[in-house]
Amino acid sequence: MHFLVEHHHHGHALKPLHGKARAEGDDEGSRFPVVHLLRLLEKPLYYSQGNTITELLMQLLSTITKPLGGMVRRNLQHLQQQHPLEPATTEVAAADAAEGSSVAAAPAAAVSATVQLPGIPGHALRAIVNVLAAGECTSRTFQHTLSLIQNLSHMTGVLSVITDELVRRASELSDSVCEEIDGLLDVLKEVVPASQVESQAAGGEEVAGVMELSAEKMDRVRDITLGKFSPASSHQSRLLRLLMAIDYISTTVTKRLEDRRKAAVAEKEPAAEEAAQPEEGESMEVDSGAAAATVDEDLAQELMRLRSLSLSNDTHFVPLWEATSQCLRCAGASPELAHVATVLLPLIESFMVVYKPVLAEKSRMADSGGGSSVQISPMSVAPSAGETYFQNFTERHKKILNTLVRNNPGLLSGSFSLLVFNPHVLDFDNKRSYFYQRLHDDSAGAGGSNNRRALLLGQGGTGGGLGQPATVAGQQPPSAGAHTHHHHAGQRPLGQTLHLNVRRETVFEDSYHQFAGQSGEEIKRGRIHVKFRDEEGVDAGGVSREWFQALARQMFNPDYALFKPSAAGRVTYQPNPQSWVNPDHLQYFKFVGRIIGKAIVDQRVLDAYFTRSFYKHILGRKVDYRDMEAIDPSYYKSLEWILENDITELLEETFSIEVDDFGQHRVVDLIPDGQNVNVTEENKAEYVRLVTLQRLYLAIKDQIKSFLTGFHDLIPRDLIQIFNEQELELLISGMPDIDVDDWRNNTEYHGGFNSGSAQIQWFWRAVRSFDQEERAKLLQFVTGTSKVPLEGFAHLQGNQGVQKFQIHKDFGSPTRLPTAHTCFNQLDLPLCESFDTLRANLLLAISEC
Repeated sequence: MHFLVEHHHHGHALKPLHGKARAEGDDEGSRFPVVHLLRLLEKPLYYSQGNTITELLMQLLSTITKPLGGMVRRNLQHLQQQHPLEPATTEVAAADAAEGSSVAAAPAAAVSATVQLPGIPGHALRAIVNVLAAGECTSRTFQHTLSLIQNLSHMTGVLSVITDELVRRASELSDSVCEEIDGLLDVLKEVVPASQVESQAAGGEEVAGVMELSAEKMDRVRDITLGKFSPASSHQSRLLRLLMAIDYISTTVTKRLEDRRKAAVAEKEPAAEEAAQPEEGESMEVDSGAAAATVDEDLAQELMRLRSLSLSNDTHFVPLWEATSQCLRCAGASPELAHVATVLLPLIESFMVVYKPVLAEKSRMADSGGGSSVQISPMSVAPSAGETYFQNFTERHKKILNTLVRNNPGLLSGSFSLLVFNPHVLDFDNKRSYFYQRLHDDSAGAGGSNNRRALLLGQGGTGGGLGQPATVAGQQPPSAGAHTHHHHAGQRPLGQTLHLNVRRETVFEDSYHQFAGQSGEEIKRGRIHVKFRDEEGVDAGGVSREWFQALARQMFNPDYALFKPSAAGRVTYQPNPQSWVNPDHLQYFKFVGRIIGKAIVDQRVLDAYFTRSFYKHILGRKVDYRDMEAIDPSYYKSLEWILENDITELLEETFSIEVDDFGQHRVVDLIPDGQNVNVTEENKAEYVRLVTLQRLYLAIKDQIKSFLTGFHDLIPRDLIQIFNEQELELLISGMPDIDVDDWRNNTEYHGGFNSGSAQIQWFWRAVRSFDQEERAKLLQFVTGTSKVPLEGFAHLQGNQGVQKFQIHKDFGSPTRLPTAHTCFNQLDLPLCESFDTLRANLLLAISEC
């Protein structure tokens, strides 16, 4: 407290630094020791070397300013406890208490009881930024500096001064970085032919060794990257530090405002009850929240000001991102230049930090759109101009970004957290790695319901969060690299062993009863130990694996009536609307949800494949009429015909459907009195939407709810939503081992195609160039599932039984994307004019499906 209280120096006042005796209120601020310590940061000796002196000074400052938050809170509490004041007087007193001014407007008792806060001149606050903009800044120094800013932020007006200085310095640095990146781009353009860059940008097949760079050219690239971009003191590293500090301030204000509002709501409830029943002799009501409300308004105004900065649209930054994008395109054109992307990582992180507020705003819009029966995905909100630019940038450099994440998984918990919920950028293996890292983290497991929002606020797991920035520019914090890379299921915190003694012939019922007494957290953390009754063997992992597979088979047993095949002869399943014939069906669905959740937690692969619409329900996404194809192909074709044709005087349907419950027919209205409302050309789209909703959701909503109750006992809702439907199937059922030769040998061609057609040759060349994940997604796109029959592609199942993979000629525009009919395992392939176009369109189609 000594450093924060006023001290008068008689006859020997401290000599002001740099002769600024009375600048910006220095006459008053010089009476506070903390101001003199802050003004040391105006001298390069204390900030420019990145040495121990700077680290110790920032540690001292962050330590001595910790009491500021408590001082402000005590002042506010005291004002709230005073006898009734005029509202205007209370507000003035609250503002003065926060700013550290004399509380002249309050009664004498209030003045004597409040604590005067230090008056810190603006130039002393701006000096803090010198540490972040300095050439060297250690990880500890960076942390202490952010802690200092957080402590000072309790005083009104501090954040605006520091933020303005951060933005000004960041804009200046961006100009310097832009000059350097332009120089690097000039060198790369001389090294890499434009044709090679364009081919790679168009999604052409990567061929290692297509272009060999001379030693001289590589030396030129190496010289500029090592000299201008690699050092921790580089301009790009300094820029990242400044931008991360701005982001940290925004996160601090947002979190503090949310905490204040939550506390206010909690206080209002008991206060309202007391107000409704006043005690005898009680005086008139006191507005005890006036002071706190004033501070909340200040925080809200500061947050609005931070959001209005819009660095994503700043003229200093847009040219920088464009030049960076061009450099990454050049780097992606040759394997020998892969290191360029790694060198530019701080600049890519800067891009992510600048655009984080844009994505956070979208998340807020998605959160405010609640109330519907199906959750709104953040990706379903209409994109802004800034978000569109961000998506284009990240999708354009998808391959490089995934490589960076693969090499450093901790990025996804820090500056790259924005990529987690973009289904078109992150590869499945990176999503899966992040998923298990978060799933097995205690904090994520306990409170994963706000996972998406926490990430966008900077409160993600290791490597991110309030007071824990993801990276320090030019350095890698200990928590962001090796730890996350090796965080697998075997290292998760384990609970007690769950001993299961089951009979093989009744494994489903026995397991159900033995799980019934366990909580979701106990099942999630526990280690499964299985013993099949009357069988020898010790469970060292193999028996429990066999138990999972036995359960996967039994959950689809028709005797339980829980699931039914999606169509005749198909291998995917959908909840059975008539499962109510089993009196325990809802408890069984909850149990199935827990089993699938436990298999995911333990990374056990299940031979369990569901329909696309059911995966959507697990992910909280809306279904549409196209999902009907896997359930009832003929009904799907009817709906498609209705949408594509004029039905005037051709259709005699009403807004109702007939349901057959074991021979008993009943009519279900889609809208009130739907049996008497005809379907017309004007309302047919609404009819298709409602009938789809009825058959794919409302008819099985109780089953879905029970399943999700058990599933979310183990898997946080928001965490599973990082996957799309195809990836969720791969997470549950594993990556298939696809034999391309067997696939090709058991494919039929129609419409004029044959094995020698150019497009067919290009198709199989593209398939061979795909990685395992892309092949699985292609198989899902055409057949509806990634499952390959044990007997091979010759036994691929279709709507009418065995149906081989088919490729039909699409006589439409050559630029159309390929389409599929999953009931017939049929791919409609346009007559693309080049291999690169076919491969790029095929990848786009399977990623958009």
